[in-house]
Amino acid sequence: MRLWPRSLQRQLLLAVALALLVGQAINGALLYRAQSERRDAAVVHTVAFRLYAQLRDERAPPVPRRMRRPGFEAMAGAFPGSLEAAAPTILPRDRRLTEAEDWLQTTLSSQGIELAAIQVVQRSIATDPQAQRRLARRQARGDGGLPREVIVAAAQREAGGNWAVARVMVPPPQSRPLVGLLFQTLVIFALLVGVIALVLRRLTRPLTALTRRVEHFAATRDASNPLPVNGPADVGRLIAAHNDLEARIAALLNEKDVMLGAIGHDLKTPLAALRVRIESVADETERARMAATIEDITRSLDDILSLARVGRPSDPVESTDLTALIAQVVEEFEDMGEPASFAGGGRIVLPLRPTWLRRALRNLIGNALRYGGAARVSLDQAEGWVQITVADDGPGIPPADLDRMLEPFTRGEASRNRATGGAGLGLTLASAIARQHGGTLTLANRSRADGMVAGLTARLILPA
Repeated sequence: MRLWPRSLQRQLLLAVALALLVGQAINGALLYRAQSERRDAAVVHTVAFRLYAQLRDERAPPVPRRMRRPGFEAMAGAFPGSLEAAAPTILPRDRRLTEAEDWLQTTLSSQGIELAAIQVVQRSIATDPQAQRRLARRQARGDGGLPREVIVAAAQREAGGNWAVARVMVPPPQSRPLVGLLFQTLVIFALLVGVIALVLRRLTRPLTALTRRVEHFAATRDASNPLPVNGPADVGRLIAAHNDLEARIAALLNEKDVMLGAIGHDLKTPLAALRVRIESVADETERARMAATIEDITRSLDDILSLARVGRPSDPVESTDLTALIAQVVEEFEDMGEPASFAGGGRIVLPLRPTWLRRALRNLIGNALRYGGAARVSLDQAEGWVQITVADDGPGIPPADLDRMLEPFTRGEASRNRATGGAGLGLTLASAIARQHGGTLTLANRSRADGMVAGLTARLILPA
């Protein structure tokens, strides 16, 4: 499963959402920490008032106005202070608050109360009987937000004297600030992501149109109806530059086609005239050699012109029965007495340029017959692709030369010369036709059980 989106707009929106989530999470953690620190400070101040009242033998002074928040007034008066002969026992699970001890000792000392000993612990209410009784009364009244912990502080003014003991319940964390932060996050997310989505849509819409235009031009070489220039200034400049580049490429391709047409006409005309003139040569052997040379030149010229025009085909894409097309091409070779065969298969209809695909199949089958002595054609289909395989029984191609054989004017070993083959354009043309249809052409050697090469396999793969 892909977690990171592929489009620019979705990536930016996800990045903004993640950044906002992390920022608000940090903000929430800081807010929770500040709330906890304020709560702890209020509890310690309440402890200080209770101990001060006990040590001065006075009633507890009123809680300051800045500490009068829900829960704290009730908490401050929840446990009247008491004098005990010994300090409360520190239980194994109690947490000693040494910082609170130091602060209380300093604070009480500033009020003229010097302490001989002090201890402050935080424990669960479940382990403190007095706190349990007080909590039970609050539960009976139906109070909400009941605490779970209590702070027990004990102070002694003189060694061996009584201990002043104060208990203060620790109120639970308040969820209201976090709920407000969550609502704030949702509002900011909706506004920020909405505005960014509108901006990105204005930015990515022309980029999407430009991408489709590039894909269309790469497939058809059609430069008509240039893309309108819109969007931000930078994107508009990019679209305008692409339109200019597209127009220049189209002009160059048109000039190339005109030039190739002229070359083909100017060369084929004298070749045809020369073919007529050699009929007057008396020596039949010499006449046959001259005719073969002319045919070879004409065939090479046709291959060159076809390779040059393969990027700009004139025939339209048609829904074609691929199985029937392969059978027709193989039948042409069978009618000439060539050992070509087709394994057949189910009916497969694809959008193709049948004239060009026939040319590619003829080249592949012709190579298999010329260099391998036989051509066995098969057709396989899987989800998303169709594979045409042409196998022969020849000596194969050295592994280092397999990729190079798809390059123009490349032939194999010395035996593959112009007497046994063309100009080395057959595989190149077949590969270009495969790319024209969105596919690929690959070559691979087959091996026998003893490791020797059993022949060459050409695979023409087309998208289904």
